Amino acid sequence: MKHTYKISGMSCNGCRTNAENALNTIEGIKATVTLNPPEAIVEMDKHISLEKLQEALSAKTHYTIAPIDVQEVDFSHIHDAKNKVEDKPQDNKPKSIAKNGNGTFYCPMHCEGDKTYDKAGSCPVCGMDLVEEASSNKATKYTCPMHPEIVEDEPGACPICGMDLVPMEATDDEEDKTYLNLLRKFKIAAAFTIPIFLIAMSEMIPNNPIYKLMDLKYWNWLQFALSIPVIFYATWMFFERAWRSIITWNLNMFTLIGIGAGVAWLFSVVALLFPNVFPDQFKTEMGTVFVYFEAATVILTLVLMGQLLEARAHGKTNSAIKELLKLAPNKATKIVDGEEKVVSIDSIHPGDLLRVKPGEKIPVDGSIHEGEPVIDESMISGEPIPVQKKKDDKVSSGTINGNKTFVMVTEKVGSETLLSQIIEMVNSASRSKAPIQKMADKISGYFVPIVVFISIITFIIWAIFGPEPSYVYAFVNAIAVLIIACPCALGLATPMSVMVGVGKGAQSGVLIKNAESLEKMNEMEVLVIDKTGTVTEGKPSVEKVESVETDFSENEILEKIVALNSSSEHPLAQATLKYGKEKNIKIQPISNFEAITGKGVIGELNGKKLALGNDKLMADVKANISTKISEEVIAVQKQGKTVSYLAVENKVIGFVVIADKIKESSKEAIHKLQKDGLQVIMFTGDNEETAKAVSDTLNLDGFKAQMLPQDKLEEIKKMQASGKKVAMAGDGINDAPALSQADIGIAMGTGTDVAIQSAGITLVKGDLNGIAKAKQLSHKVMRNIKQNLFFALGYNVIGIPIAAGLLYPFFGMLLSPMIAALAMSFSSVSVIVNALRLKNADID
Repeated sequence: MKHTYKISGMSCNGCRTNAENALNTIEGIKATVTLNPPEAIVEMDKHISLEKLQEALSAKTHYTIAPIDVQEVDFSHIHDAKNKVEDKPQDNKPKSIAKNGNGTFYCPMHCEGDKTYDKAGSCPVCGMDLVEEASSNKATKYTCPMHPEIVEDEPGACPICGMDLVPMEATDDEEDKTYLNLLRKFKIAAAFTIPIFLIAMSEMIPNNPIYKLMDLKYWNWLQFALSIPVIFYATWMFFERAWRSIITWNLNMFTLIGIGAGVAWLFSVVALLFPNVFPDQFKTEMGTVFVYFEAATVILTLVLMGQLLEARAHGKTNSAIKELLKLAPNKATKIVDGEEKVVSIDSIHPGDLLRVKPGEKIPVDGSIHEGEPVIDESMISGEPIPVQKKKDDKVSSGTINGNKTFVMVTEKVGSETLLSQIIEMVNSASRSKAPIQKMADKISGYFVPIVVFISIITFIIWAIFGPEPSYVYAFVNAIAVLIIACPCALGLATPMSVMVGVGKGAQSGVLIKNAESLEKMNEMEVLVIDKTGTVTEGKPSVEKVESVETDFSENEILEKIVALNSSSEHPLAQATLKYGKEKNIKIQPISNFEAITGKGVIGELNGKKLALGNDKLMADVKANISTKISEEVIAVQKQGKTVSYLAVENKVIGFVVIADKIKESSKEAIHKLQKDGLQVIMFTGDNEETAKAVSDTLNLDGFKAQMLPQDKLEEIKKMQASGKKVAMAGDGINDAPALSQADIGIAMGTGTDVAIQSAGITLVKGDLNGIAKAKQLSHKVMRNIKQNLFFALGYNVIGIPIAAGLLYPFFGMLLSPMIAALAMSFSSVSVIVNALRLKNADID
């Protein structure tokens, strides 16, 4: 037996592993725990009580387990609330759930998976500045500093005193605050570091003129004084991060910087205060000990500059989300009792009537009540051509009205709108880890201890075999090794590309559930597609109703079809109901109704048994289909149309012909996918003749007809067993099992929520061109990640030996620690800049 439980208290991937290991200590069960959603799927030979499961968890963790509370949502992978934890590495207690929005932070290297923090600071693992998550906010309101009772939706002047209104809440986001804070510190560091550097470099001038002003000893004291603001204010955070990394043993880039720059500065201070403890090798011609204040301060200032550039670049990596955020207006025109009133977006509720004027952004999700506007949906679907809308058509928040005014009915507001869900999905996917990152994480785990070891070996070799003063050479080269090494470039290589790539996808109407889906899409060999709603428009219409018995007229046949289908939600059933309405057919009550998946429907009308469906259903109810009827139906099916037989008391009396037009974009999209190396196969519940007609029209690589949901599932399992990587695209409830089984499930955004929940990729427009875009995007993101990893690994593999002095025996060249600091700072920035190139990638 298999049960699903909800786990409370998990906040990171480490928590997930602990919970899974704890549950698997119970004999006779196999538990799999997921972080998003926070659930445990437990397989057991016999029932195990909830108390025993909780007992196992409590023995090793602080988490709680409970029966899952299933609730219907639009996207199961979008969560409106996440466990937030404070920026304390030693504190693993579950925190209260906090709203997404400004105030939610994450590490750009995702050191602890999806873990987020509810205040700004640095990552407790790698020491990097936390980045604020971009997410939708409530509309900004403005008030008067002198008259707080005045609250307006827009900036302006106070109607009482005339003062400028100010935001009720601060509008500067934390990202800008981090950048401005670093910029201020960098200016201070540069102001004190430049004089130190000039004093130190003046030693290279023959007959140094500054020594005429005062002796070298006093210039050293001046360097010491100037270095204090740099060390203890502008860059002190680096030493705090280094110390934290050592006591928690989460060694990182700042460990190396803190040790390297700290040793150089402390060495110089001791040299000033106690020069006599040093051997002559460390002394100048004037009797003073060599000091390295300029090395320490220049290194730290250059690292600070790197952090500053990274902060600015980070802001650009999630620019796609920020652009999406800008789409949502903060006010709307509400119709109340026939009067129009401009209101805040927060005061709109489902059922409200809103007027949208030409050129305005649609404020919420809903449907057209009056008017036939043309809507620009490019910002959500990625398609540049505006869409003509009519009464009852759906419209989405953030899309732009054309040149006609219209009235809409509000259906979804706030976090329920498609735009909000897209933003939340992009945020969630941007924070997820791609499987390729495991390699980088593994290397990073050993990186710092190895670099420290190389630094020590460098010191020993130079001290023993180096030229005089050997100890000075040993000291400088050991520091250069510590400073040039950059584990951050390795750690940033994958997440930066994922973040930009996911944002690029969202702008093109391709929503990625997580980084794993993005990586896997590049590996797919076979694409399985459904017919209805995927290849076709999913808007079937009745072409004709035909009677094969003289006792029944076409209208009588239609009456029975409408009666049966009145209890069905299948798209084909809805088409017949619409046709019946047009023909003024009255719906008659049906009894003992039953929908048989993949076959049709049965029921009783006026005491007589009716069956409507395909030849499989006719065989089940023992209704014989004559050769004449069969030939007539096959001729229709060869045109790509669907036929449903109607039987009364086990006798076929007629059939209905339903056409579902193939999307104009399908043929072109399938050709693109085949060109990209994908084998495209169609699985459909429709009959053989209809499936063949569609397959021939689209030049598919193959098809399988009359497939039940379990047949699709089994066929995909067979393909996977033969070693093929399979992607599945579908839009219906019957596609959900196959979507879940496939290596990648692709849901059409126009389809059902169940299909969307089962998929790794969702196409907003529900168009096969979106799959071609997803394939291109995946290919380009993975290529970008590999470029980043190659650069990050190559930089360290080449840079560390050069810093250690490898070139000295051959060319007499040594790398200054200051140059090493500059190279290290730009290595991380270059990885981010390369990732940003994805913003301009062509995926159409």
